[in-house]
Amino acid sequence: MAIMDEGQSNDLLRRALIDEADAAAVALRVHPLALCDALTVIFHGRRDLGTIQTYIAHGGLGAGMAVAPSALLRVPVDLDLGDAVDREEAEALYAAQAQALRDAIVAADTVLAVWREPLQEAVGARITIDTSIESQVSLPAHRLMPVSLAAPDRQITVAPVCSARTLVEGRPPMGIACVAPDVAWIYPLADDPETCLDDFLARAATHAHETAQRLEHQETSIRLFMELNEERPE
Repeated sequence: MAIMDEGQSNDLLRRALIDEADAAAVALRVHPLALCDALTVIFHGRRDLGTIQTYIAHGGLGAGMAVAPSALLRVPVDLDLGDAVDREEAEALYAAQAQALRDAIVAADTVLAVWREPLQEAVGARITIDTSIESQVSLPAHRLMPVSLAAPDRQITVAPVCSARTLVEGRPPMGIACVAPDVAWIYPLADDPETCLDDFLARAATHAHETAQRLEHQETSIRLFMELNEERPE
């Protein structure tokens, strides 16, 4: 996928009509960020798809650069220029929607950075920054960016997530997802991380206790079933 600079974004609609692949892409670099060097938002439009899809890649990608599909995170917050009556309105809609997504990414990055120290204190284990495009865990909502916090020793992941919607509706609803084996919960972006982590660890402990009880119950059931099939002593 070849991309254009943000400064060339006013060519979006024209290029979508004349590009030999019947497609166009516009890049928006987001930096500085607290947890990674930079991210690049890529809006990719194809007439046969009927949508202007959003992808996020690591780094500050420039004009004409090729991007492998494996380097792109699909984020379901798409551009919607359909209400524009002319090119000027389309440009204004693009600028407002791109800014809304940029603000969302910066806000999520800032909040995630604030979570790093409380997570370290809460779990008492090393914290790493995971910049994988492919998520290492199953999240309860869509990822907003390819950056998350991980406590590998405790199998806990903390990541910014969002709801699927078009950017014409403004900044997408966001939250911080906490994930452990078989437990996941989303907290509002503005909530206090210490309180959220206390709540999540309590949920995880309750789940672990209930799981242990269920396994013990199952083991007892199987043991009794086996005993029923044993021959009784004469």
